[in-house]
This record gives sequence, structure tokens and C-alpha cells, in this order.
Amino acid sequence: MSESHGRHGGERGSGHGAGPSRGRGGSGGGRGTGGRRSDGQRSGSSGRGGAPRRDAQGRERNRQSQGARTFSASAPSQRRRVADPERLVAFEVLQAVETQDSYANLVLPQTIRKHGLDRRQAAFATELTYGTLRERGVYDAVLATCVDRPLASTDPKIVTALRLGAHQILGMRVPAHAALNQTVGLARGVIGAGPATMVNAVLRRVSEKSREDWIAQLTADVSDEVKRLSIEESHPVWIVRAFRQGLAAHGRTSAEIQRLLAADNASPSVHLIALPGIGDLSEALNNDAQPGGLVTGSAVYRHGDLGRLESVREGTVRAQDAGSQLVARALAAVDLEGTDTAWLDLCAGPGGKAALLGALAAQRGGQLVANESAGHRAELVRNALTPLPAGSYTVLTSDGRNIAETLRTADLPEDISLAAEAFGETGEIFDRVMVDAPCSGLGALRRRPEARWRKKPGDIADLISLQLDLARAAVSVTRPGGVVAYVTCSPHPAETQNILLDLLADGDVELLDTAAAMRAAALPGALDGDADPGVAVPGVSAAEGQEAATTAQLWPHVHGTDAMFMALLRKK
Repeated sequence: MSESHGRHGGERGSGHGAGPSRGRGGSGGGRGTGGRRSDGQRSGSSGRGGAPRRDAQGRERNRQSQGARTFSASAPSQRRRVADPERLVAFEVLQAVETQDSYANLVLPQTIRKHGLDRRQAAFATELTYGTLRERGVYDAVLATCVDRPLASTDPKIVTALRLGAHQILGMRVPAHAALNQTVGLARGVIGAGPATMVNAVLRRVSEKSREDWIAQLTADVSDEVKRLSIEESHPVWIVRAFRQGLAAHGRTSAEIQRLLAADNASPSVHLIALPGIGDLSEALNNDAQPGGLVTGSAVYRHGDLGRLESVREGTVRAQDAGSQLVARALAAVDLEGTDTAWLDLCAGPGGKAALLGALAAQRGGQLVANESAGHRAELVRNALTPLPAGSYTVLTSDGRNIAETLRTADLPEDISLAAEAFGETGEIFDRVMVDAPCSGLGALRRRPEARWRKKPGDIADLISLQLDLARAAVSVTRPGGVVAYVTCSPHPAETQNILLDLLADGDVELLDTAAAMRAAALPGALDGDADPGVAVPGVSAAEGQEAATTAQLWPHVHGTDAMFMALLRKK
């Protein structure tokens, strides 16, 4: 939690809070010169005969004789004029996010490397960047009460500096005087002296209250619980409502909403996976990673740039949320009758799940087809699959909705080509299919905090038809008895349960006991009790050989993962 710093004591604020303070004797401008007498002449000690000594240009000489001059805490000789590298990294990343629609998780590592930060500095820059992004809603509300103009009409660089300063003051254990000094120095170094004066004045006002006191002020007249939570937990109102609906739809209670929002604002750990049969976690474990508690072959890493680990650079160990690992392993854990050699990842970019599925398939003598619609993401998939055995996979670049047509002319691995020939024109060739459909990403906001401020409610409506079309395309190329995993990184009912019901209404698939498959893939006891992710679907009967018809929903506040949804479907 944040600490209350009270009023910063280094310099007394002037009435309007801008610039250096005015001295008690009434001097202005903060230049450290003496005051003026009522007749306009400078006060202070005089030279010989009581008159000030002046040089040929009329300037006073021997000013040292006037005695020691006093400076405010931000007098020119004491002002910080450069940004420290940690804050400069955070500033550059936030500017890229704000002005170029960049993603912090992609820009931050390369910016850290560019500035040569050590582990401690990188950790500070990471928290400052992500924390500022997560809490932007709260900070903007606070800043709006401290700035005499709308933030939308303020220079974006100034707004970024103000947000960074606000997070240090209200959200980190940085002393207020240090946050002020460093942030004003950052502003002076990268924006200019005038903006730095504004930053100094505004942040002084911010530092007058703790985060708790600011929240109390901002919510004093708010009676609607959703709006209050939106302010307290820094989420857009529509996302708070969506999460409440998601909790209810997936067997939880809406009373958990504040815990869920708080978990969304916590700094997530980095989860690692060693590709089965290929990678080894020993290097990570020797560098202070801890074994994962949810899924086998995983670890939790909390110490800076993963690129420093050779196994990560080689691709045999990957960063992947434990929830993503679990859904891939759950698909692989389902018992099948008949063949089990042809696997498909229909929406494979950027390649994390594809790499895990490909490694699992290779262990069983199977092969993987990884399809991705975007060319640049398909290249990421190829890179991710490089550690796999040669000939065990192929990457296609095509619209997943047209996968049946793509397969007719694609250069496929040998065993899958034989399967395609055996099934002829039907195209029903795959034993296991992953459909990690493009979605709103509401379940991964803790890892992509800028996304909560970019997304709109209409985004979900635009995705629903695409999700359903992709799921149907996956079913069309799955053999009878094969299994399709419909997965989203979102708990929104429109993207999860509603899509499932449409698929079941088509009559081509039946819902399996997804929760049982997920428990079987998890470490023993990890999904017991309150952590059970299973949700029974009303009106849907258990498939033959299954105890129940369930979906599975993971949650940040329960499982420490992204909010992954999964439904396992067997082709009739």
C-alpha cells in the first residue's frame, strides 16, 4: 500500500504552487538575489561609502561581501538537470505506449538493454513503468484536481512525467522529496525548464495527501459501487461490469470483484516453461527462480531481464503464463481413441502454446501444424518452434477460417499428409486442435496494463463472429473422436459461454469434462477446493465416458494466472 508523505518540507509552496517559493521578505523569481526596497533599489550590504561597487558595465562587484545567499530547494544551482537512467527508461516506454500505440512488454526489455541498466535498476524501471500504466486511472483523476487545465490539452510529455511522479509518490516507497527531485530533473532534462516548473508545482500538490486520502476525496460523492471500484482499483467502468458478469457466469461470486481487480493491479511474476524433452529449468533455478506450484515443468522468475538466461535465448526455456501452459497440457491430457499423431494450432501466434504443443506431440511421435494469419506473427511462430525436432512441425500463414482450403495445397509433415490422403475430401485429419481465438484480452490486463485504457466495449462485439467462425473451422478439420480446445484469455461471457453454446447447437461436437482434464494436467492438489476451475453448463449432458460436462476458468486472484477460459469438445 502507499504511504502518506504529507507536505514535502524542502521548500514552502507558493500560493499557486508554481515555481520556486517566494521568500518571507517578499522576494520573487527564485533567483536568490536580495529583495527590493520600497524605492526600487536593491537591499543588501553596500561597498565603500555605502554605495554598491559596480564594474564598467554597471554590474555589482564583490557580491560575496553581501553575506551568505540562501537558496530554495530548487534554486538553479541545486536543481537536478538530468534524468537517472531508471526513470528515463520508464519515461521513454510510456511515451512509446502513449504516442505510438506500442506495447510496454515489447518496448521495455529493449529500452532497458539500450540504457544498460543493472538488475536493481531494471527492477525499479519495470515497476515504475507497469505501475504507472496500471494506476493511470487513479493518477489522472488526482492530477485533474491539481492541474489548471484539462490533461487532454496538456503536452503528452508533461502528462507522462506527472504520472510517473504520481506513482512514485502514491504507489511506491519512494520518499516524496526524492520523487519530486528526480521527476523534476527528468522533466527539465527531456522536456525543458518551463515544463519542469509545472511538474514541480503539480507534484507538490499531489504529495500533500496519501493515496488513501486521495481515493476518499475522489469517491466521497460516488454511490454506485461499480464507479467506486473503477476509481479505487483503476479500471474503466465497463471492464468492472464485465468482470462482475464473468465471475457470475463462471461459478464465482460477484463479491470477489475487488479481489479480482486488486490482483489485476499486482505485479505479475514471470512464469517459465522448459519445453518437454528439450529444455531444462536448471539454469533458471540456479538464478533464483522457484519451481512453479500449478503445472509441471514450470518455474517462477522474479529477477530482471530473461534475456540474460542462455536457455531462454536458445528458446528451450520460454516465458509463458502458467495458465497458458495449463490449457495446452490439458488438451494433450485428454484420452483419445484411435490415432494421436496429427495436431493443429489454428491461431498459433506468437508461438508459446504452439511450442509446448509441438514438444508434447514430438514426444509421442506426433507432428504439429501451426497456422497464423499474420505474416510477422507467423515468423515469431517459426522462431518459437526452432528448438523442436526437424520435420516435426510446419508453419502455415493463412486465415484460420479457411484452414480446410489451405490444407489442400499446403506442404504438410509426412504423417499428416498421409492422414489427409486417408480422409480424402472430408479434410477431417487432426486428432487434437487448439483454437486460442483472438479475443478482448481482458484476462491478461495485469501483463498488458495499457490495454485497459485502449479497449472499448464494442471491441468484443466485433470479435464474436470471428471467434465462432474460427471454432467452426477447427471442428471441420478434426476427425471424428478428435478433440478441439476452444480457449480465450478473457472471462467475458460473450466470448466464452455464448460461443460454446453456439458450437453445441451446431450438433457436431459434445462438451467434455474440461475441469477434470485440467486437474489431471496440473500438479497434485493445485486445483482442489476453492481453486477448482470447473463450471457446469446448465442443460448440457455429460458426454459418453465423462462424469460431467464442464468448462474451466482460471482467475488471477485465485490461481495467480491470467484469466484463461477453456472448453474441450469432442467431434462426433
